Amino acid sequence: MVQPTKAQRAFLERHPIAHLATADARGRPHVVPICYAYDGACLYVVIDTKPKRVGPLQLKRLRNITENPHVAVVVDDYSDDWSRLAYVMIRGRADVLEKGEAHERALRLLRAKYPQYRKMALANRPVIRITPESLASWGAIGGS
Repeated sequence: MVQPTKAQRAFLERHPIAHLATADARGRPHVVPICYAYDGACLYVVIDTKPKRVGPLQLKRLRNITENPHVAVVVDDYSDDWSRLAYVMIRGRADVLEKGEAHERALRLLRAKYPQYRKMALANRPVIRITPESLASWGAIGGS
């Protein structure tokens, strides 16, 4: 298991959004913004109840993960003061949780971070679990 530095973990824990990159079996990329929770080992993303054009399991990101589980996540800071630019990038493998203890734990983590999720019915919604295979960071992420 890849262990983040203290600074990387703090950076991941304090940011509310990231961008998830998936690719289909032919390598065509797809990037979406995500809300996520990080427990020091994995990132979790729920397919929430905000309106979507298709059912949860038909979303492009989930179809891509089924075809190709290799993903990347970028959490970043932008500033007009470029000495404050920073990012943490995670490359890893994703799988989809639909029920069970890991699914329930992920929902608890996500609800603790995002008050909006506390009011949503998420028990039957898929959760993407991303297991990091590498972590990279750059810039002013803070401490070490």
